[in-house]
Amino acid sequence: MDEMEEELKCPVCGSFYREPLILPCSHNLCQACARNILVQTPEAESPQSRRASGVSDYDYLDLDKMSLYSEADSGYGSYGGFASAPTTPCQKSPNGVRVFPPAAPPPPHLPPAALAPVPRNACLTCPQCHRSLILDERGLRGFPKNRVLEGVIDRYQQSKAAALRCQLCEKAPKEATVMCEQCDVFYCEPCRLRCHPPRGPLAKHRLVPPAQGRVSRRLSPRKISTCTDHELENHSMYCVQCKMPVCYQCLEEGKHSSHEVKALGAMWKLHKSQLSQALNGLSDRAKEAKEFLVQLRNMVQQIQENSVEFEACLVAQCDALIDALNRRKAQLLSRVNKEHEHKLKVVRDQISHCTVKLRQTTGLMEYCLEVIKENDPSGFLQISDALIRRVHLTEDQWGKGTLTPRMTTDFDLNLDSAPLLQSIHQLDFVQMKASSPVPAPPILQLEECCTHNNSATLSWKQPPLSTVQVEGYILELDDGNGGQFREVYVGKETMCTVDGLHFNSTYSARVKAFNKTGVSQYSKTLVLQTSEDTESEEQTLPFPVPLERFQLRRMSPFSSTLNLQPSFSGRSYFELRSSSHPLSLHSSLQSLNSAVDIKKLVAVAWFSFDPGSAHSDILFSNDNLTVTCNSYDDRVVLGKTGFSKGLHYWELSIDRYDNHPDPAFGVARVDVLKDVMLGKDDKAWAMYVDNNRSWFMHNNSHTNRTEGGITKGATVGVLLDLTRRTLTFSINEDQQGPVAFENMEGLFFPAVSLNRNVQVTLHTGLPVPEFYTSRASMQ
Repeated sequence: MDEMEEELKCPVCGSFYREPLILPCSHNLCQACARNILVQTPEAESPQSRRASGVSDYDYLDLDKMSLYSEADSGYGSYGGFASAPTTPCQKSPNGVRVFPPAAPPPPHLPPAALAPVPRNACLTCPQCHRSLILDERGLRGFPKNRVLEGVIDRYQQSKAAALRCQLCEKAPKEATVMCEQCDVFYCEPCRLRCHPPRGPLAKHRLVPPAQGRVSRRLSPRKISTCTDHELENHSMYCVQCKMPVCYQCLEEGKHSSHEVKALGAMWKLHKSQLSQALNGLSDRAKEAKEFLVQLRNMVQQIQENSVEFEACLVAQCDALIDALNRRKAQLLSRVNKEHEHKLKVVRDQISHCTVKLRQTTGLMEYCLEVIKENDPSGFLQISDALIRRVHLTEDQWGKGTLTPRMTTDFDLNLDSAPLLQSIHQLDFVQMKASSPVPAPPILQLEECCTHNNSATLSWKQPPLSTVQVEGYILELDDGNGGQFREVYVGKETMCTVDGLHFNSTYSARVKAFNKTGVSQYSKTLVLQTSEDTESEEQTLPFPVPLERFQLRRMSPFSSTLNLQPSFSGRSYFELRSSSHPLSLHSSLQSLNSAVDIKKLVAVAWFSFDPGSAHSDILFSNDNLTVTCNSYDDRVVLGKTGFSKGLHYWELSIDRYDNHPDPAFGVARVDVLKDVMLGKDDKAWAMYVDNNRSWFMHNNSHTNRTEGGITKGATVGVLLDLTRRTLTFSINEDQQGPVAFENMEGLFFPAVSLNRNVQVTLHTGLPVPEFYTSRASMQ
């Protein structure tokens, strides 16, 4: 019953309906509230003038609604410019509906009958559906009264009332003890004896307990509603077309004379039956809603429990990260302590050595001074030659770097915490919901696969019966020596050519598909055999597959060519280069045989600098072939291509050279320090040079000082021979110093370090210089 209370309250005043009227839109209003929110319309817009002008009721209602209700204000307005309908501000009712304030109450000396009648040409806007309603000459009497709603409100209020009180007590009504069904009055015991004695005509009245009297009062017949057009006539029939009860006069002389009518009782029962059926469906929805609320309340409890569990898991994961960081911190501190002890030991050993040597030198000096004091020439000359040699020898010993510190005071340990901080900032929750199945493994199309020199073309497709959506494919190749697989292509294409493979090598290839849900299983592994050398003609080679052998035909047209790139985390190993024709990018990773002419075996490689791995202060231009720096400190930039085999040569031209800086050129590992000069750590092999001389440097060790420097317009050459495992440098096509470094093994990337005073441009795809080819021919 409590939930029904809002249905029984007026949307204007917020109180229980008093004399409710039924509007044509099926909503209800108190009669007094309906009078308060009336709005007078212009005379030209009255119903009579509209009918005379031929404007339909619906057109007028739409126009009237537009004039009263605007998008800018959800309240109700009045027509301005009429003295009888002044514009008034809107207010909110207790139900949140905006209405006009009620008219001022009449003076107390005026009787209720003196209230102003409903003005002509008035309209009413429903506060719930905002439909504008034009009143006819009957005014509010044209709206029927909702007797059923009155009865429901009366029963609801009685059911909510406190203990029944006597209706005849003048002061402080006492609790009623009986109710007279004929008088319809509740009596306390004194009032019953005084006002309703059990004698005379009153002796025939039936007295019942108050609770029973309340029930009988609810069940007692209410006042029969009368016709709105003929107030003295009761409703006797039901108009099917107008869907309203009518009286017999309405059928004979009113507007319902030509309408279809039915018996009031039959329609009453029919509509009750329809309402009951509709309530059954609504009852089912209400039952489902109650069950849903129970489910939601259970979800609240489950969410709270899961939240506690998840918070505990999150705290444990963060604690594990903190523990790992603390362990790493201890390891790094241990390295710092070792470096500290090493530096102290070296310096202390040098102090001890210099102390002993200084003592010896001082003793020799004092002895020589005493010898000089001797006046015996023959005795002096006997020992003078030996003393002179000892003095010169001691002086030479002090001049061979003895007075140079063997250790610097700086710690060449630079903690690179930027990637870790970035990872911490990117640490977030990952939500994965499977929206579709994982793709099926792709099928390699062996008739489309082939090799040509050191290139391989592979083609694949999805299984014919697969309907799972695929977003892309991942092609993987091993290193040609049976090592780990690497991703060489990621994209939507189903055919690609991998260029830059080793000659005379056997590769294994496999493909997998992926979508938002996940990654498929791998396809069957395909074994590829490249040609023996660059002079060999194109061959059609058998590619053995488990349990089968297939012959591959000549390379077919393809959609993309891949150029081999460095293999380090966070970057693609291959660079995709779109082309409508096959590209021939000869590999720089060839296996060379020293017995063959070096001019024929040199590998030609085109590459550029890599912005992805460079220090943030490095500035790029000219398609990443020209670099400079915006810092006065040295910064490192790497090339895109890494080399592990073969003979490779590239040059760097000096475009700008100011204030005699020391740029460094050479090769490095992928994890070389980027914020110090190249060669300061053990991950780089370099030659740094100024305008007069050059030095080789690795692990902060400077060797082989060589005369001859660089100026603007000079060219520095780098020659990496991984067949002989050597690194050599040149300036202006002349070899600079001896072979710089030997025993070079592993994966190396071209590298440069410079500051803002230097700008260099990279030149690749060059032949080996003459000084190296002539030397190789002599060996």
